Amino acid sequence: MILYGIKSCDTVRKARKHLDAKGCTHTFHDFREAGLDDATLTRWLAQVPYTTLLNTRSTSWRALDDAAKQDLDADKAKQLMLDNPTLVKRPVLEAGDALMVGFKAADYDQWVAQHG
Repeated sequence: MILYGIKSCDTVRKARKHLDAKGCTHTFHDFREAGLDDATLTRWLAQVPYTTLLNTRSTSWRALDDAAKQDLDADKAKQLMLDNPTLVKRPVLEAGDALMVGFKAADYDQWVAQHG
């Protein structure tokens, strides 16, 4: 399992702590340190819509100029997330071809039981 996010995100910290408490072995990938590559994002977007991955409530989103936010489609959203990985809703948990976006403890427990 790989948990993607940024260290300073409270939700990511909760998810990491939860996985550790449940004894779930995982690797942490920090977007700020290791970035986000096209192949990974393409794989995710094949599984979930860009509207699920793009965090339009984030500080990073609010910092974008209005032109970047207009006429949003899948291709534009993908490029925005590649250019600004902190626009990805966090955390993203991946195991094989299974993907979970966001964190809720009960949902993680069920997901990990099936995919972990």
